[in-house]
Amino acid sequence: QVQLVESGGGLVQAGGSLRLSCAASGRTFSTYTMAWFRQAPGEQRAFVARISSSGGSTFYTDSVKGRFTISRDNAKNAVYLEMNSLNSEDTAVYYCAATRVSGLMATQAPRYDFWGQGTQVTVSS
Repeated sequence: QVQLVESGGGLVQAGGSLRLSCAASGRTFSTYTMAWFRQAPGEQRAFVARISSSGGSTFYTDSVKGRFTISRDNAKNAVYLEMNSLNSEDTAVYYCAATRVSGLMATQAPRYDFWGQGTQVTVSS
């Protein structure tokens, strides 16, 4: 079992930055692929970024490439999402998730076994 708790969301002006954090419980954190998803009002939950268990491989959805950076610290059981150049389309609830799946399938929400409660990010224009 892995329990995930996100933090760091808030209100930011367009062009600004935020750093989301996800704290994980459990001794097996380093064996999980971790990801960030987001869900805007009226929309389905969408993949944002994922990082391999070792941290050596990352993958992003096209709309955030060059603006967002996912990272992890296995010693601290934490994963992060650095978000820069935010715009109104980034407004959503952001969720941290964990899976033992790797590769291309790790972009699909149903592949993830554990989820946090979400943190709201609102970008004002």
